[in-house]
This record gives sequence, structure tokens and C-alpha cells, in this order.
Amino acid sequence: MALNIARYKADLEKLLEDAGKLELALLVKIHGADELAKTLNNDAAESERKRIVTGLKKLPSFTVTYESWYSECLALIRQVLPDRLADFKEHFEAPKNRKDITYASYRIQDALKGLRVTRSPFDEVIVDHKAAIPHFQQQFAILKAAEKRFESSLFEIRQLVQADLFDSEIESARHLLKNKFLRAAGAVAGVVLEKHLLQVCNDHKVKVAKKNPGINDLNQLLKDAGVIDVPQWRHITLLGDIRNICDHNKQKEPTEQQVTDLIDGTDKVLKTIA
Repeated sequence: MALNIARYKADLEKLLEDAGKLELALLVKIHGADELAKTLNNDAAESERKRIVTGLKKLPSFTVTYESWYSECLALIRQVLPDRLADFKEHFEAPKNRKDITYASYRIQDALKGLRVTRSPFDEVIVDHKAAIPHFQQQFAILKAAEKRFESSLFEIRQLVQADLFDSEIESARHLLKNKFLRAAGAVAGVVLEKHLLQVCNDHKVKVAKKNPGINDLNQLLKDAGVIDVPQWRHITLLGDIRNICDHNKQKEPTEQQVTDLIDGTDKVLKTIA
């Protein structure tokens, strides 16, 4: 349990630190380093202001680094604060039913594309990447809420305990694979995958009617409930097929590559689907 808690905390602290830098990088993109330095400390001496400007110019490019930060945030929020995941995504993704691009409908995704709307005849700016600032600030706030979740007595540590147990079982499967016990390694990984998918169903209040559901049953339920997307569903279907070869198909031996794919794929599902 302590291992996963420490890991999540370290990941979260790094993401929060990077968020602070990204927010400044976005402001530099909008106002320029010199103007932003004046705003941050207008009373600073010239030498101090130059130092601030130099520091601002060394910040990572918002356009270049935001995508990887966003992806890492999604993975962490799925684990720690799943009820805010949709909110976090909404500040990035352009609304699907959007007809006009306005300040209200502009999103961070638009800013990354450099989208800018003007009105003739004088090219008056209607909306540009300035409109992305409040969306990024809201994502920052959601990330901070995830941090507070660690400190709250309401924080459920059951998932973290289970994650450590699953990590241990995955390592056992890798050890069996290394020693060429292919069916046994695949069977262990298959059990971990099945248990995890059942837990995800429970966490998302997905009703499981079948008494002893298998990987494919749970996979389909999660897809139908919108918890996972089609690529994830296809990936898990493939893993389920390999698991069936290991457990049930005595006419065909699993290959080392298939079992490796099953173990690695299960490990990926544990870390990305919650």
C-alpha cells in the first residue's frame, strides 16, 4: 500500500510543479516575457527584471509540453479522482456540437492549434489563445483537488492496496514466463486482468448480472457503459483471447510472445483503466 501511495504522491507533486511552469509559459506566449516580468514584479530593479525575463524565456513551450502533461494527468486522475475526469477533459476538448467558435466555446485544444478568430474589416480579434487561460487554470484546480484527496479522511485506499497486490502478481507472472511456464504465467495474468475489470465495473456502478463473468463479459459491459473506448475494448478482447488459450485451449500451446503480450497488456490496463 505504501509503495503506491508514495508513487502517486510523487507523480502528483511533479504534475503540480509542471502545471505552475505551464501556466507561466502560456502567459509568456500571450504577453511576452518582458511584459509578463513587469506584471509579476513591476517595482523590481532593472537587473532583477532581466533575471526574471531570462527565467521566463527558459520555460518549456506550452504548445510542445502540454500534451504529455495532459496525458499524465488523465492517468493519475482516473486513479485518484475519477469523478472529476470528465470535467478535466472538458476543458481540453472542443465541444462536439459546437457551431461557432466564441470565448465560451474555445478550448485548450484550439490554443494548441493556434486557432484565432477575427472579424473584418479591421481584423478585430474575437477570440484567441487568451481564452484558454481559464480552462487551464480549472485543470490546475482539479489537479490540486486530487492532492487534497490524499489528505482527506474520505480517501479510499482500497484501490491502492489492490494495486500493490496486482503488481506483485504481475511480477509472479513475469517470473513464471522467464522460467518457461507459459500457461501458468498466462493464467496468473488472466486472473489479475479479470479481477481488475470486475473492480472497475464496481467502481463505476456497472451492473454485472452474470454470476461468474469472464474477461470478455466484463470488457463488453465497460464498453457499453462508456467507461472504456473502442481501442481499449479491442485491446482487452485480444488479451482475453490469449488468456483463453492459456486456460482452456489444450489443443494449442500459447507462444512466449503471446504470454508476454498478455502480461504487458494487463500491466497497461491496470495503470490506465480505473
